[in-house]
Amino acid sequence: MSLLPVAQTLRQLESDKLVESRPRAWTRVRIPAAERVRGRCIVREALEAQPARLCCLQATIKECLELLRLAGQLDSLYDRFRRNHDLELQFVVHTHHFEPHMRVADYARCPERQASIEMNQVLIYNWFFDIATARRSQPARFHLRLLKAVTGSDPLVAEKEMRLPVQYGVAAARCLRFRSVLGSPTEMRIGTR
Repeated sequence: MSLLPVAQTLRQLESDKLVESRPRAWTRVRIPAAERVRGRCIVREALEAQPARLCCLQATIKECLELLRLAGQLDSLYDRFRRNHDLELQFVVHTHHFEPHMRVADYARCPERQASIEMNQVLIYNWFFDIATARRSQPARFHLRLLKAVTGSDPLVAEKEMRLPVQYGVAAARCLRFRSVLGSPTEMRIGTR
């Protein structure tokens, strides 16, 4: 692989505040401070709760069934990951985690909201939270329960349920703060020179 695409990617990650670098020394994943995590949770709540309400009102039956199928798959992946801490499986879990959220935004018929979710990378931060807090699972059938509400008949319930995952982010922020007080490492190096 050419060094140019790698360098461009690292520059983009650095501008997105996902990594930090010291020239000719190292590049490391930036684990956000607790305040930044809380801020991201607020943004995520704003970006995902309203599309859940709109999706509940506007999604077709076929789209609702697709969301429920994706939720079942995602819960199965999280269950497998809870039992097997394989890094490759972790990548698969988080890659699949992105899809139902983007579909909810898509089925809400609001492309601007979908673009905002992508641009703000709210779901990439989930991955960082899970790594930083060593979270391996979520409650059983978590996504299925969530997307049953989103595909149900009450838009207020859909919005309320979509806010629940944000609480996991808030808990992760508290855990990050607690770990940093205890002196646990809060960085992970991804390369050195």
